[in-house]
Amino acid sequence: MACTCVVGLQWGDEAKGKIVDLLTAQHDIVVRYNGGANAGHTVVKNGRTYKLSLIPTGILAPHMQAVIGNGLVVNPVRFLEEVDALRAAGIPIDGGNLLLSDHAHVIFPYHVEEEKLGEEASAAAIGTTGRGIGPCYQDKVSRTNGIRVGELLHPAHLRERLRSIVPRKNAVFRALMPSAQQFDADALCDEYLTHAGKLKPHIHDTALFLHRALQGGKNILFEAAQGSLLDVDHGTYPFVTSSNSSTAGIWPGSGVPARHLQRVVGVIKAYTTRVGRGPFPTELTDGPDGIGERIRKTGREYGTVTGRPRRCGWFDTVAAKHSARLAGADELAVMLLDVLSVVDELRICTAYELDGKRLDEFPGDAFLLEQCRPVYETLPGWKTDIERARGPGDLPAAARRYLDRLSELLSLPVTIVSVGPDREQTVFMT
Repeated sequence: MACTCVVGLQWGDEAKGKIVDLLTAQHDIVVRYNGGANAGHTVVKNGRTYKLSLIPTGILAPHMQAVIGNGLVVNPVRFLEEVDALRAAGIPIDGGNLLLSDHAHVIFPYHVEEEKLGEEASAAAIGTTGRGIGPCYQDKVSRTNGIRVGELLHPAHLRERLRSIVPRKNAVFRALMPSAQQFDADALCDEYLTHAGKLKPHIHDTALFLHRALQGGKNILFEAAQGSLLDVDHGTYPFVTSSNSSTAGIWPGSGVPARHLQRVVGVIKAYTTRVGRGPFPTELTDGPDGIGERIRKTGREYGTVTGRPRRCGWFDTVAAKHSARLAGADELAVMLLDVLSVVDELRICTAYELDGKRLDEFPGDAFLLEQCRPVYETLPGWKTDIERARGPGDLPAAARRYLDRLSELLSLPVTIVSVGPDREQTVFMT
């Protein structure tokens, strides 16, 4: 058996979905283990674009079983919308090929309201997606307010739980803002019991399912959401997501012990992007006619979930080296290399300067990182369309030099290079 993880090594949006899709032929099961519908995975397959945020992208392969693990928080409405969209696109979905953990936590409308109020009331808002992800994780760890997917299948129990939780939520909301939305526990229960009837075929003890699959010699592909620099423990806190978005989330988020993991593919963009607030040392803020905007337009750097424009900047090896080490990455997949074809001269951040001193290691705290200034080295661009490259020899010498330098700085081999959104626009380096 073989267990592989595809994990982003930056602030998310690294195009992990394409790598997951490419690796499905070698695996039987794909598992999402963190996050929720705040993630956005886009895959172009056979000329068709699929955009998913909750369901693992690996489900696009007919032979794959997809698992939404216990580490996720799930909005049933979003789940059912994605199922309907996939079915409309001709992808068969049923209780056999899409499993939802009975221990995943449930997002309710009051979580969305809670997040909205928190962002509006705070002078230090972190720029969330507004999907209720963070408040749901807060309820999970509070223990008194969390509701898990399996509880939706027990009507009397669910009603009792909501009658206990909702009045407390309403009181907090009124205290924060008198005009805040108020919720009715029984109405919510009735609504979610309707959702539960549609979810029921998918609800399983997924940890048990995965252990039996391992015993049966199945190959499992773990699909991370967001990026390692957004990991709640190891990222740029507090400008992070609410879960372990690095490989650290596999064991608690799926129930599969880390010792089963044999291969970690670290996914990086050929440049760096970030959505929302938070420090970004290599960000290009050179105006509407500058390189940053040129990269954004060429790479179509807008959020899959929110549509927000992504902040763009040069590649940061200090940050990527930190996250590669954290992830235990064995190899690198470099994505969107073709976007840099529009740039005459490339820069790579190889260190930071902090308080007049050189800093070679990544400071995970945001208040320190925002004081760092990048130290760059410069490489020539290639100014040639590389979208038709299919082998290493098809890449211009300057592009190969750029890849070699990233590999050298990160001390990892580059095994996969993406030169376009379609799965065919891929160069396997070995």
